[in-house]
Amino acid sequence: MAYLNENYLKLQAGYLFPEIARRVREFCEKNPDAAKRLIRCGIGDVTEPLPQAAINAIKLAADELGRRETFRGYGPEQGYEFLRSAIAQKDFRDRKIDIADDEIFVSDGSKCDCGFVLDILGDQNKIAVPDPVYPVYVDTNVMAGHTGAPRKDGSYEGIVYLPATAENNFVPEPPKEHVDLIYLCFPNNPTGAVASREQLARWIDYARQHDALILFDAAYEAYISDPKIPHSIFELDGARECAMEFRSFSKIGGFTGVRCGFTVLPKSVMGKTDSGKKLSLHPLWHRRWSTKSNSVSYPVQRAAEALYSDEGRKQCRTLIDHYMSNAKILYKACEEIGLKVFGGQNAPYVWVSTPTGLTSWQMFDRMLNEINVVITPGAGFGAQGEGYFRVSAFNSRENAEEVARRIKTLG
Repeated sequence: MAYLNENYLKLQAGYLFPEIARRVREFCEKNPDAAKRLIRCGIGDVTEPLPQAAINAIKLAADELGRRETFRGYGPEQGYEFLRSAIAQKDFRDRKIDIADDEIFVSDGSKCDCGFVLDILGDQNKIAVPDPVYPVYVDTNVMAGHTGAPRKDGSYEGIVYLPATAENNFVPEPPKEHVDLIYLCFPNNPTGAVASREQLARWIDYARQHDALILFDAAYEAYISDPKIPHSIFELDGARECAMEFRSFSKIGGFTGVRCGFTVLPKSVMGKTDSGKKLSLHPLWHRRWSTKSNSVSYPVQRAAEALYSDEGRKQCRTLIDHYMSNAKILYKACEEIGLKVFGGQNAPYVWVSTPTGLTSWQMFDRMLNEINVVITPGAGFGAQGEGYFRVSAFNSRENAEEVARRIKTLG
């Protein structure tokens, strides 16, 4: 009989979103009439159709695969050059950021890359994560055996939790102690907070002083409207020596079901061996992809490339404007009934304080049962998320307006 990876047994009762799905399923089974009215503002999944530029590109690529003279088999494991070049040029070099084509690695999404990166990092690293935080950062480290046992509050021994609270505008400060690996997510999921240049510069200074690595999740960078807020950590001096960046086409071009994202890893980012020797992470990440992946399908990569065309960019902007208008509607509704509301300005998430006396899961149950709306309880993102809930703006305009109307009935 094969032995188990017992690190999986340390995971809490259920990953946040499957637990939400379980509760919603039980509610629907018990309340079939109410289930017909259910509106989901929980998981951050897009609802609007793909940009036409992406659809056209997929069709053309499929036609190519249907002809012998243009058929393609296995592609480069790190991504086709046409897409890597477009990403490096349009997202970085056009913005005066020095990123080479071969420092881009195409994948099926930033969520996946957040877990895959642990393949090339040792289990002796001391890890720091914001609290609240996207659960994948913690759970993938638990699965890899990089943490201790779970505590009663849902946290894990061996992880340094960085409080992100209303008092610090949900942007944690670097810790006073030493850590080796730092997860940062801006615009932030779940709070919708953004980090200024000065705040990110302090993190880069910390990382360089401590020889730490920053894993920077910028999946929502396209939603930033404030011109003073950086879209990439590589806009700041020194980041090329201490950071990797994760990006996704899921929320920019509606690719949650199509699946495409990428990681930016400069060759100048170093790690160290047990003997103290410093080595570039780039060839290790390259080898990881060569060994464990065949990248993303050709039609999908052509679709991602099409998002960088003039028409593709306009269509993506229309999508983003749609979701951010939803965020304004939901933000205002929560504010009008006297709740403290955060986010929703540079990110498609509205972060809301629960009414006095209610936990975040109690608020989840109340909204599910009373107004048939699914939100995400803050406690699922960490101990500091207790007392808050997240409302996703990824929805149709009709649904966003209806959710706002129902929220106002909570009074």
